[in-house]
Amino acid sequence: MTAIAGFLRKTPVIRLQDYFTAGGFTSLAPIDWTKPEPEVVEPLIKAVDAISDDEKQRVVLDAARVAALADEPGQNALQNVVVNRAVFDTLEGPNNRSLWVFLNENDRSRLAEEVRYNDERRRGRSWSGFRVDPDLAVKKDPVSLAAFTAAIRERFETLNVHVDIFDRHRVILEGEECELVQVAVYREGRPEDTLGFDANSTLSRRIVKPVFEAALTYEAATGVIEVVAKTREDRIDLTWYMARDLLGITLTEEQNLPLREYDLSMLLRPFDFPTDPTDGIAGVTVKELRLMDLGDAKERITLESMSGADRTIWQMAEHRIGLDIGGGARVLGGTGDVAEWVVTRARFTIKFHPGPDGGRGKSLSLTVTMPHGCNLKDMRGGPEFPTSLPLR
Repeated sequence: MTAIAGFLRKTPVIRLQDYFTAGGFTSLAPIDWTKPEPEVVEPLIKAVDAISDDEKQRVVLDAARVAALADEPGQNALQNVVVNRAVFDTLEGPNNRSLWVFLNENDRSRLAEEVRYNDERRRGRSWSGFRVDPDLAVKKDPVSLAAFTAAIRERFETLNVHVDIFDRHRVILEGEECELVQVAVYREGRPEDTLGFDANSTLSRRIVKPVFEAALTYEAATGVIEVVAKTREDRIDLTWYMARDLLGITLTEEQNLPLREYDLSMLLRPFDFPTDPTDGIAGVTVKELRLMDLGDAKERITLESMSGADRTIWQMAEHRIGLDIGGGARVLGGTGDVAEWVVTRARFTIKFHPGPDGGRGKSLSLTVTMPHGCNLKDMRGGPEFPTSLPLR
């Protein structure tokens, strides 16, 4: 009930009224929606707690879906696919926006879940990219879709395959957007048995068939296909099917995009970040370093410099733990084998000059983790990424 109470308290009453009115909850006691919000929420919580188990379970599941799209990545995903942006952009509060889409553009809620699945795994272990011809049209006609679906059925030896193809955009920094076509693929896996309780509360074995998800995107402006799937073989095959059946081209192995890798080795000693005036950067500060001893990979040292600190991160390392990063990351006064350190994660604060309207300049907190991790993809609405910084 805690999750339901949180959902009810975080969502405007007007949107809750829409939800419970449209949902046909027959066991819900009457609610006076005309009262002030504080006088509605608590009685509503008690009323929901008293509804039938089946209807309560539906509220739990719906609340979980709404909450999953109420954080920043979820809001970004909704913004990528929602049709009525004129209304969506005026709604106040993430729960309000998420529930509004759930009620008014329910199919878009599922597409937002697919967008989030794809974008959260970009540049990760389950990601691959391919560069093909730009400005291609993604075929969405029944014949092309049937050929694509048939190829997946044959490849994974399953009859049950569902494919969604939809236009979307990806929000970049400063509100810029790139147009994409996303292909979401659901396929049924091989049967598995698991323990569960039947209607008589008796523990028994059940046969279940899991559903596996994959996602592909094509950006016409750059000619880049990105694919998220469990294995490299799956990613190659799915991309090949998309290229052949939906884009009308043949994909070759040479078109594979290399995975972006970050090199943080320059941070083993004091480093002054060169910048380009066009980026509008006032300064870059290293706020956190995580180091690993190559001789003992099971331990890490994390150094963090808080706001207002008088020392740089390198001076703090030497002062606090005797780690002479500036001298090549050696421990001062140590005996025996000398540790060889490598930076595995760094957090930066990038401060920008004030804009033409004056005021305080924006700042951007950026975390980079070796070899491929960067939280930049999760940000929206911030300043433009400073391309002059030598992070890769």
